[in-house]
Amino acid sequence: MSSLVHSITFHCRDPYALATFWSQVTGRPMADEDLPGDPETHVWLPAGPSLLFTRVPGEKVVRNRVHLDVQPDSTRDEEVRRLLGIGATLVDDQRRPDGTGWVVLGDPEGNEFCVERSAAERAATS
Repeated sequence: MSSLVHSITFHCRDPYALATFWSQVTGRPMADEDLPGDPETHVWLPAGPSLLFTRVPGEKVVRNRVHLDVQPDSTRDEEVRRLLGIGATLVDDQRRPDGTGWVVLGDPEGNEFCVERSAAERAATS
């Protein structure tokens, strides 16, 4: 017996706005039927679980117990610049002088996620 992970859920104040941000992060579409003001929205990933955004009252007040790690198809540093430009905030910079490491960003509602090096960057230093 086993279970399939169907969705990864974000509790948030504005599901549509946060789904719009994550749609831009992933380059994947939101559900066609999702509209501003809806109590929940989805971003459909090409494989695996969807990202589900559901409205809850209040602000995020503690650090995430689970977070996403994203691996760009460009370089890590280019992706960090792009994500900061669409509304992410810098939480912690763990980049090392040798090019390894990661960057912790916050989405517009403060949910932390990490930007790792791309597959090409990893291959070049292995």
